[in-house]
Amino acid sequence: MRLITQSRKLAGVCYDIRGPVLDKARQMEEEGQRIIKLNIGNVAAFGLLPPDEIVQDMIRNLPSPEAAGYTDSKGLFAPRKAVVHECQQKGIAGVTVDDVYLGNGVSELIVLALQALLDDGDEVLLPSPDYPLYTAAVVLASGTPVHYRCDEANGWLPDVADLRARVTPRTRALVIINPNNPTGALYPPEVLTEMLAVAREHGLVVMADEIYDKTLYDGARHTSVAALADDVLVLTFSGLSKNWRACGYRAGWMIVSGDKAPARDYIAGLNMLASLRLCSNTPGQLAIQTALGGYQSIEALVGPGGRLAHQREVAYELLTQIPGVSVVKPQAALYFFVRLDPAIYPIADDERFAYELLAEEKVLIVQGTGFNWPMPDHFRITFLPNVDDLREAIARIARFLGKYRERHPS
Repeated sequence: MRLITQSRKLAGVCYDIRGPVLDKARQMEEEGQRIIKLNIGNVAAFGLLPPDEIVQDMIRNLPSPEAAGYTDSKGLFAPRKAVVHECQQKGIAGVTVDDVYLGNGVSELIVLALQALLDDGDEVLLPSPDYPLYTAAVVLASGTPVHYRCDEANGWLPDVADLRARVTPRTRALVIINPNNPTGALYPPEVLTEMLAVAREHGLVVMADEIYDKTLYDGARHTSVAALADDVLVLTFSGLSKNWRACGYRAGWMIVSGDKAPARDYIAGLNMLASLRLCSNTPGQLAIQTALGGYQSIEALVGPGGRLAHQREVAYELLTQIPGVSVVKPQAALYFFVRLDPAIYPIADDERFAYELLAEEKVLIVQGTGFNWPMPDHFRITFLPNVDDLREAIARIARFLGKYRERHPS
């Protein structure tokens, strides 16, 4: 019998947010065990639902021929126009409706943008730690991911000197994830300007993931990369998944801005790939205009006394009370990237560590190496669960780490 094997391209592909440890958690749930899941930012699973006006607008439009049919390959005019207005508010100049592509979530558009850009062996600069979809998408596009260091001691800001040192003649693009997942770092304009200078010097396409641009704490303000340069080609990615709690609607957008003249051939490639998939799902498109133009309910969640702000405070206080545990307090997004002191926790295999925590305490996390962090000394959790569940989950993590210290006295 001839074996049917997976493509060799998948050898460099992983997505441990939904990886082997999650498979074990599902098996345990099927056996009747309750798992506290801290592995993924699926906001609806924690009772954070889209604003009613978005839901009602979609319902009203679903019976229409427009909702049932194909749209333009880039998407419907009205939601794309709403994205243009959003660009104007952010200070991104020169964007027209034709520069906006709607997609089945940001993930589809990231893959599309990289597929249109890369030839075999072309390199893409990615942060470490990163959101693992980017590394996987680069590999699937026959490219080579090259990770630049983000400095935990400096609030997880990118080390621009390290970034610059990793540029080679094969480098085609620079990925900037700001606000950052998994660290929650928010990059100031001066750091973004330095990163743009590297892109400008070497003719790189900048891919700016800004999906958490409104999920900000303590009065922080987000600066869009594209607003800082009109002489560099910038692709900006955002969508409804996080700020509007609509992950399942799969409604995202990509904005092409900056110097488009040298990129006509690349943009033609984007248009071709957008046409090949016909269009993104139309019901999701119908939610975009209402979301962008309506009441921004995320502000109440992240502001003083808001649910997300309160959960962040509680989780931070509890985590930092555990011996040998430290974490940079996130300025944005929904996650903690937690450090375990290697002198106290001599972990050699952080995936095994995650398995053991799941087996013993029924808490699901994601190991740090799943985000292309090179050492087995971090893990990521979300602070989306309600306060009671967060307290219970972190108490279980603390108990597990206490037993770990007993087994491995420093």
